[in-house]
Parts: sequence; structure tokens; C-alpha cells
Amino acid sequence: MTQLESARKGIVTPEMTSAALSEGVSQDFIRSSIEEGTVIIIKNRLHSSISGLAVGRGLRTKVNANIGTSQDHADAAEELLKLKAAIEAGAHAVMDLSTGGDVDAIRKLIMAETTVPVGTVPIYEAALDARKKDKSFVEISGEEIFEVIEKQAEDGVDFITVHCGVTRASVEKIYKQGRIMGIVSRGGALTAEWMKFRKKENPLFEDYGRLLKIAKKYDMVLSLGDGLRPGCLADATDRGQVTELVILGELAKRAFDEGVQVMIEGPGHVPIDQIEANVLLQKRLCNNAPFYVLGPLVTDIAPGYDHITSAIGGAIAASAGADFLCYVTPSEHLRLPTVEDVREGVMASRIAAHAGDIAKKAKGAMEADIRLAKARKALDWDEQIRLSIDPQKARTLRQDRLPADSDVCTMCGSLCAIKITAE
Repeated sequence: MTQLESARKGIVTPEMTSAALSEGVSQDFIRSSIEEGTVIIIKNRLHSSISGLAVGRGLRTKVNANIGTSQDHADAAEELLKLKAAIEAGAHAVMDLSTGGDVDAIRKLIMAETTVPVGTVPIYEAALDARKKDKSFVEISGEEIFEVIEKQAEDGVDFITVHCGVTRASVEKIYKQGRIMGIVSRGGALTAEWMKFRKKENPLFEDYGRLLKIAKKYDMVLSLGDGLRPGCLADATDRGQVTELVILGELAKRAFDEGVQVMIEGPGHVPIDQIEANVLLQKRLCNNAPFYVLGPLVTDIAPGYDHITSAIGGAIAASAGADFLCYVTPSEHLRLPTVEDVREGVMASRIAAHAGDIAKKAKGAMEADIRLAKARKALDWDEQIRLSIDPQKARTLRQDRLPADSDVCTMCGSLCAIKITAE
């Protein structure tokens, strides 16, 4: 049985028990929320080395880190360093988005080393397989795409992004309305070109029942991807994006009815004043299924600082009800991220998630800030550093310029308001 089927039968699985302990909520809350479809547990039944990750309403906001090679830079050892950096920085999950080198071997290495759930985008490997056969992606069959999905599920992949909502009808909405950036999702663009060349419907939409059977067999979560997400602020919340979301809501219901766990992916580049509306729209159309957002990025003009633009949008999205944040690194739009980029991106996204959790009144969120505030008032620097989200960086900055008076910092010195008040 899947986690969803178990929940419907009133069975509390070991994964539900572990999630309840981790979140500080009751086992029945986890079970009943899974039964409603508002919470999922991300764990392939074959991935025995992890306990699973609970994502959804009433729980802490989670953070995902994307790693993986490119065709220009494929170093498996470096990707393992990125995996380690992401986990040490506090990422709750990682996605292997490798598009260069031996992607099968790289995925297996990551699966062997990870302590958190792993996600993929199978269409990337399908495209690489086509190239190995001296074919264009548009020449491969739907059968070949499903073969890659089944293979990755057998490898123990815990969740996959599938662009089932990129249909002939939803793509047509984009062309009719017009966009500055067009389709910016790699999976979305590949799917759109496949449909255009073959004059056929998206096989993941047309044969969605087959996809559900694979996911159910392995209890693999389907992350229904936003292949038509906006790639710039001016394209946000247009007809193509909303049409795809309507389709994803319908597909989420079909999955739920079949006992398959799903979450919905969301934009993208979104102006601040549209973020809450996007979250509310997703929750309404998708029956409160967990919402997994990229960022959102709140401006297009900050390459090099998109971990910050993403964190701003992520905090607002989380406070409005988004459940899972996909991090963005300083390298976004510029290059393949480095190990340090991964660490910076995770920290920025974790800060956003925590800020959102305070607004959502997630269990323990405000209490963490209160503990640090009390340590700060007591001028207990060791405790402040220990309680901080990034003790390593806090300790480095503190020790870089230690004052003569160890009670204060070099910013205020003898003019420290806290020390003056205490005295």
C-alpha cells in the first residue's frame, strides 16, 4: 500500500510516526492530513536509507536544493560535495538535475550517499538518451519516456517532476496571449517541441494512467511540474500559466483517487503583489495539495543576487501557505552553481522558510526566535551563535573582529544599548 492508501485504512506507518516526532504533532494529524491530500510523505518504498519527508499544510516549510551536472561541466565528485554541502546547510531534499556525463551513474552515487529524499526530472535523461542514439528529442517515443521514469523509480528516486500540464491547449494559450520570455522550463520546452513536431498530445497527459501505475508501484511522489511557469515578472499569472494550473488540479484529483501522492509546482518569476494570489489560486484549484515553489523571484534585475530575490518571494509565498521552497543560488541565470553557491542558496531559502513559518504559526518557529532574543539580551555570545540558523558563519564573523570587551561587539562597543540598559 502507498502512504495514502495506508492513511485511508487508518494505518499509521513508521514514516508517519517519524514525521510526527520530527514536526512535534500527533501521529493522527499526520495520518488524517495524508488522507485528505494536504500532506504527503516523500519516500520511495525502495529507498530504505531515509525515513521520509513530510510536506504540507500545518507543517514546517521545507527546502529543496537542486544539484547536478551540465553538458559543459560534468564532475561527479563535485556533485557529491554539493550534496554534502546542501545537507549540512539544512536542505530537506535534493533534486539531481544532471544533464551531462553519465547521468545514470551520477544519480546512483547521489542515491547511495544521500540522507534526504532525492527528486529528478526524468525527461532530461530521456533527452540525453535520444542524443546517444543520434536522434533529436522530438524523435523519441512516449514509450521511451516512460521507460526512463520506470528505471528511475526502480533506482529509488523519491519524487519526480513531470510536465503533464503542458498540453496542446495550454501551450496555445501562451502563443495567443504572447509572452516576453516564452517557455523557460527545459522540460516544458522539450515537451512543447515534441508535441509540435509529432502533432500529438503530451504522452504524460494522454497516458496519465500509466504514470499513476508506476508512481503507485513505488509510492513515488508525483511533483506536477509548472512547465509553463513565467520566466520574467511581465509574464506572471498569464493564461498559459493558469490554464496549466487548472489541468494540474484535475490531474492531482485523479492521482489522489488512485492512492498516489502528489504536490504541485509553482512559479517562477512573480511580482510581490501577485504571490499571495498565486498561492491561494493553487490551493483552491488543487484541493489544498502541497505547493512546491521555485523562489518565487520578485525582480528580474538582480543576477548574482537571485538567492536574495528568491528568499524575499519565498518568505511571502510560505507565509501565504506554500509548503516547499526550491532554493535559488547566486549563480541563477549565470552559470552552474558551485559548492559554496549551494550552501548560500540553502541558507537563504531556509531563512525564507522560517520567516514564513513564523507567519503561519508553525510549531516551534517563534519559540526559536525568542530563545535567541533572550541570549542576545543576556549578551551570551556563545549561545547566540549556537542558536543561529548558520552558526558557522556567525562564529566566523564574530571572531574576525573580537572587541577588547568580550560582552559587546565592534559595532557599538561601550555604546551597546543592551549593556547600558543592563547596567
